[in-house]
Amino acid sequence: MNRMRWVFSYLSSLISGFIFRFNFEEKVDWSKRYIICANHTSNLDITAMILLVKRNYVFFGKEELLDNFITGIYFRTIDIPVKRESKISAFRAFKKAGEKLKDGKTIVIFPEGMISEHYPPVLQPFKNGPFRLAIEQGVQILPVTICNNWNLMWDDGKRYGTSPGICDICVHAPIDTANLTAEDADDLKNKVYEIIANQLEVQQQRKQ
Repeated sequence: MNRMRWVFSYLSSLISGFIFRFNFEEKVDWSKRYIICANHTSNLDITAMILLVKRNYVFFGKEELLDNFITGIYFRTIDIPVKRESKISAFRAFKKAGEKLKDGKTIVIFPEGMISEHYPPVLQPFKNGPFRLAIEQGVQILPVTICNNWNLMWDDGKRYGTSPGICDICVHAPIDTANLTAEDADDLKNKVYEIIANQLEVQQQRKQ
């Protein structure tokens, strides 16, 4: 199903005029499991992650994606939906995510938990869950900065339209969690937030 998702995403983005350009701080060892944490400003972000990952993976995302015909197929089968307002739903979803990691899968998550309502978008505070899970499972965090997708299509494109172009994605060096404890989760969260925030600032300075 992930192969089918890749083919559909590649062809649809190519036809629509979106080209995804990945910049790697270092080569990613795709034989390892990761929790991939990326900022979220556009529906194009999902396509970016699909094209990035080179191993079996699942998305962790909002329950509303069940209502979409395409994403609904995946979130009813391999992906993990979560009701954002429900602590019980979040607990069950992260428990399932832990099981997926134990099965050897990578988890893709947008730790902001939402697309910013501000335009231009502002990086929102990160949720704690992904970072606690990474420490519990001893899995590396792979931070990803999605630099300019919002310029081409903010959110679903309904309010400001869409514009074909190059989507720049920065894949940072993985962060090891092997020697961390539950008490380090906040520091890990802040570290990933700063990495992404700093890259977004660099991107903005290049545009000026």
